[in-house]
Amino acid sequence: MRAFLFPGQGSQKLKMGLDLYQTYTEAKEVFEEVDSALSQNLSSIIFGNDTEALNKTENTQPALFAVSMAILRVIENQSGKRITELCDMVAGHSLGEYSALCAAEVMPISVGARLLKIRAKAMSEAVPTGTGAMMAIIGLDSENVQKVCEKASSDTEKCSIANDNCPGQIVISGHKSAIEKAEKIAKDLGAKKCVILPVSVPAHCQLMAPAKEVVENALSEITLQNPVVPFISNRTAQIESEAKDIKEHLALQMVNGVRFRESVDFMVSKGVDSFAEIGNGNVLSGLVKRCTNKAVSTPVGDVESIAEFLKTL
Repeated sequence: MRAFLFPGQGSQKLKMGLDLYQTYTEAKEVFEEVDSALSQNLSSIIFGNDTEALNKTENTQPALFAVSMAILRVIENQSGKRITELCDMVAGHSLGEYSALCAAEVMPISVGARLLKIRAKAMSEAVPTGTGAMMAIIGLDSENVQKVCEKASSDTEKCSIANDNCPGQIVISGHKSAIEKAEKIAKDLGAKKCVILPVSVPAHCQLMAPAKEVVENALSEITLQNPVVPFISNRTAQIESEAKDIKEHLALQMVNGVRFRESVDFMVSKGVDSFAEIGNGNVLSGLVKRCTNKAVSTPVGDVESIAEFLKTL
């Protein structure tokens, strides 16, 4: 069985997808569709030379989404197969959930792009600059990281697990002061390393409550379809098959952690032995490798890797 995975923030780089844009008409059409949906020449930022512009959250999220969707469109067109014939499950990491949902025909590309633009803007505006932080904790399990967060948090300053990525790599998010306390506590508990992440937005924690409301309102105004292939939610690490539940989980995802390790474990338990990372980079493939030895993961992110992947279909 095969699952398609869709990456999130941190996988971006300048000129990602450019070879697709130049090689496949169907890929070019996806970038143009996203540009049109956003009333913005996002493609010029993706294919340009301004790293700061691409790394601006409002651009990063729809940009990564556009690349994933372009890759998927090429795979579908070149193979002549629908998503239902290409994979058995889909999942994404954070913003990658929107890519996974578009892949599963829950929403069209134009809607996914607009939702991500709204989501990213709301995240940027939810917390004053310098208030929040995120930190990767290496070498502790989720139970101990949970203890770290509880000890570091107070009534007014809190932190919590944002991403449970793989065994021994967990990211926490919250008030900067709580994160700073958590660093010492984690090291006292035996963490090998703590790394403050270079992000301006403390994602997937209670500080994102204002952004959750914005996303909730945006989702209330659109109609989603039920997925045509099983979709694994970041929030529940289970299959979610009802559009109304998916809306709820997308909103709650803003203030809850991404349960990626558990999602991989769940998919493997259901028989998945092959993952394809549909998007730029190989971050998720690296995480899968650290999560399980019962499955392989292949990055599919450029013209060359698509050609190799098509041979396996």
